[in-house]
Order: sequence, then structure tokens, then C-alpha cells
Amino acid sequence: MDGTVSLAGGTVLWPDGTLSRGDVHVADGRIVGTAAADAARIDCTGLHVLPGIVDVHGDAFELELFPRPGVDMPFDIAMGSVDRQLAANGITTAFHGLTVSWEPGARSLDAARRFMDGLARLRPRLTADHRVQLRWETYAHEVIGDIAGWLATEPVPALAFNDHTTGTIALAEAGEHAKFHKWAQRAGVSLKEYMARIGGIGARAAEVPARIAEVAALGRRHGAVMLSHDARSEAELAEFRALGATVCEFPLSRGAAAAAAAAGEPVVMGGPNVIRGGSHTGAIPAEDAVRDGLCTVLASDYYYPSLLHAAERLVARGVLGLGDAWALVSANPAAAMGLGDRGALAPGRRADMVVLDTDGPWRIVRTVAGGTVLRPGR
Repeated sequence: MDGTVSLAGGTVLWPDGTLSRGDVHVADGRIVGTAAADAARIDCTGLHVLPGIVDVHGDAFELELFPRPGVDMPFDIAMGSVDRQLAANGITTAFHGLTVSWEPGARSLDAARRFMDGLARLRPRLTADHRVQLRWETYAHEVIGDIAGWLATEPVPALAFNDHTTGTIALAEAGEHAKFHKWAQRAGVSLKEYMARIGGIGARAAEVPARIAEVAALGRRHGAVMLSHDARSEAELAEFRALGATVCEFPLSRGAAAAAAAAGEPVVMGGPNVIRGGSHTGAIPAEDAVRDGLCTVLASDYYYPSLLHAAERLVARGVLGLGDAWALVSANPAAAMGLGDRGALAPGRRADMVVLDTDGPWRIVRTVAGGTVLRPGR
């Protein structure tokens, strides 16, 4: 259903954070103050009407594109499936965490090029607002020219500075090879070849700071939102802040999270961390961080349903009220990514909404994305 509609009689989360019964009107993809005479009426009695979810970092799309090692699916089919998953989980804006690495295979430069070209072509046919977070592996220096080109496109991708290479090299040097079989499979090479690549890539270490500065300058030039990633300390966070990073994503220490929060930076942690009751990697428990004011944004990370159900868990456990819990997945991420046209149900904003049944386990009844009304699962 498209066009002019009124979501009537639901419990609405208003821009001031209050919840009360009311109507939300939509015309031409935007929220409007009054209903048009020809507006279709959708009865939301007994349901909550909330702003659409904004996901600042999700890479579950990789499993749609590459469901098994060595198996890739046609882009249009895979991303069409992702689009339906987003709607089913109330995600109306998604930043796909596209890793651009020195690895071959699924996270290679060639794979990133195919993704960026495919998304640019397919975007007009998708329902959710599909965007990109370029997860640049800071040892991948051969990709910088492509990053420069992508940052010149619209919508401007976000840019995260990833260094998973240093840890990978350390594991290799320590002889801890348990994860390398999986990584080699993802890269589509033998274990021997993967280990050889790691040995060669470490020689770039001395160049990394200069390349980070170069890419950060590109990000600033194009107005990209830049995110530190896996910051280990307050000092490391400060280095990225000096380069223009304004969002702290997945800090690895409580000290780094506290420093970011004290500086007023959005702090991103994973929705799966919340619903599982802790991090699968031993990182900071996100629920504790939320409780202590050290996490202001939740991301789907690797599991799209986690954002809806992380908010549900936080409410059920009395950590936050519904309005504050929902801010973690809607208003706060929209603000963190500079998207002032969404995250609140106010006239003039993009018509992105979730109609939610909270009577029992939370269930999405409808998702509205850019004014298009969908019934997930139908």
C-alpha cells in the first residue's frame, strides 16, 4: 500500500518521548500534520506506532550473497531477500557493513565493487533505505582509490576504520590457527595460501598510520560520517577523534566506552549482545553498558532481528522504558548518522514507522518505509 494513509488510534511514540493514543498521517512519503480527505485509514487500536528502526551496522547480507564457502548468489535475488528481512524486522534504514579488505573472496575489493555497483542499480527497486558503511581494513591500501570514488557518490557512505589485521597477525605468530580454516574458506583459498598472505601483509604496518590519515582526509572532504571501530583505549579513541571520527563503534574496553560517552559521542554496541545476555567474543556486556549510560546506539551486527528484540529485552528486564529503549534503535542511530529526516514521528519527516504488538512477545504488524505500508510475512 502506497500513498496517503492514516495510522489511527495507536499508542504513538511522539518526538518528546511521550507515549499516548493518537493518529499519524502520511502523504507522499512524509509524515503530515492532518489527514487528507482521501486517506486510507489503518486501525492501530491496541498497537504501538513507533519510528522505523535505523541500523548503523549490519553484515547479515553476507550470508545471503555467500550462503556457503565458494557459493555466491545473484545480487538481485540476495538483496531482494535482505530487503524483505529488513521490513520483517522493522528496519527502514540499513547501513550495510561492507568490509573492504586485502583478503580475496567475499571481502575482497572485487566483491566490494560488485556490491557497490549492484546496490546503486537496485536501490530504486528496494523498499527500505539501503546505505553503506565502508568497513575499511586499514592494511588494505590498494583499495583507497575505490574508496575515494565511492565517497563521492550519493548517498555518501559512512566510513569505519577497521584493524582486524593486527590481531590476525598476532594469532598467526602465536600459532593459534583455530579460526584460520574458516577465514581461508571465506577467502576462497587454501589455508597455506591464506597464511602466506598474512605473512606478507604484515610488512605494511609502518605505512598504516599515513594511509589512515589519507582516508580520513577523504572522509572529511566528502562529509562522511566516520566511526572508530574496536577502540581499545581512550588514547586510541582520541586519535580517531582527531581525524574526524564522531561515532565510537564496538569499543573493546569500558574505559574507551566511558571516554566516548563523556565526550558526547554516540557509542554503538551489538543488539545480539543484548539478547544473548553478553558478547560472544568476551567484549563489554551491552545491557550493562546501556544501564550505565555507556551505550547509546544498538546495531544489528550480524543478526537483523536483534534490534527489535534487544529493545524488548531491555524493557522486559526493567533497564529502560519503551521510549528510551526504542531511542537506541531509532532516534539515536538516526542522529549519529546525520539523518535528521527520520527517527521521530514529526511532520515533514520521512514516513518510516513500525506498528508493533507488545501484548505478549513483541510482533511487528506493519512496517512503513518511505510511505510504503508493508505487512511483514504477507
